[in-house]
Amino acid sequence: MRTDADLREAVKVYDWYHSIELRPGIVTPGRAAERNVLPFLGIPEDLTGLSVLDIGCWDGFFSFECESRGAKRVVASDVWETLGRDAFDFARAELGSHVEPVQASVYDLPEALAGERFDLVLFLGVLYHLKHPLLAIEKIAELTAPGGLAVVETAVDAESLMDRPLMAFYPGDELNNDPTNWWTPNVTGLAAMLGVSGFTDVTARVQLYGGNRSVFHAVKVSDVERDRRARQDYLDRHMHRRLGAKGGC
Repeated sequence: MRTDADLREAVKVYDWYHSIELRPGIVTPGRAAERNVLPFLGIPEDLTGLSVLDIGCWDGFFSFECESRGAKRVVASDVWETLGRDAFDFARAELGSHVEPVQASVYDLPEALAGERFDLVLFLGVLYHLKHPLLAIEKIAELTAPGGLAVVETAVDAESLMDRPLMAFYPGDELNNDPTNWWTPNVTGLAAMLGVSGFTDVTARVQLYGGNRSVFHAVKVSDVERDRRARQDYLDRHMHRRLGAKGGC
């Protein structure tokens, strides 16, 4: 076992995004503000007996936090395409964690996890990085157990905080000078996207950073209700066209 001094030196080898307490007084030098955001996410304090999926986990701060709250199983997924998984693996080993890493994009996760569904799904700081955000939310719905909770934290378009659901598109680096950002929905838009993807009781819990980010909670409907919604949606859209609606594609 490393001494505290050796551990502090070993930590310096990695580029940390999250600030993870490995031992009392020894915290990885992350650059994110996850400790400030954590109280606003509304993650249950007691996760005893529940399964958790953390999508876009990066170094694993929220995965390890859920494990510490008693979750029976935690799966941490990411593509780890920029800096690799070394920092995550280092923290996992040092913590003696049983969090299970899965390297896959959100689009591929249902297949990678063989259709498994989770009681709690975290989707934090990922949506605006994706070219296909509605598809991603549909995949999250596939991964959430009926009655389970999805927690979505994302950048939102503060310029269109209105009733009409909208999304802003960033073809370059217009959002925070970051070319990996593609879309930001407004609050109404993201709530609607969650609703049409199989969630109910959708709530925007809090606006962060002057309204530029938001935290949503959404509860997955039952399989019976999901199928009923899908049939009704199909009928509504296709019968509308059969009845002579104009202006469609």
